[in-house]
Amino acid sequence: MLGRPGCKLSMDGRGAWRDNVFVERLWRSVKYERVYLKAYDSVSAARADIAQYMDWYNTRRPHSGVSRFTPDQTYLAGLPQLKRAA
Repeated sequence: MLGRPGCKLSMDGRGAWRDNVFVERLWRSVKYERVYLKAYDSVSAARADIAQYMDWYNTRRPHSGVSRFTPDQTYLAGLPQLKRAA
């Protein structure tokens, strides 16, 4: 229960937009670029199609917010480089 000592809300304030802005933007893209354009026959068909979309979104769709790179390219560029074996 939140009223107990030591418990805190995880948000900056009640309903702060900053808490979910990135996830909300992602789901907006999913809905407008895929879900609203299709009539799925089943939940499993919707899940499979959205999974395919998410793969495309992360690996092949360039994003203006990261200099036209894909999310995968941006993420991988930030990882430390391993030395090549001799």
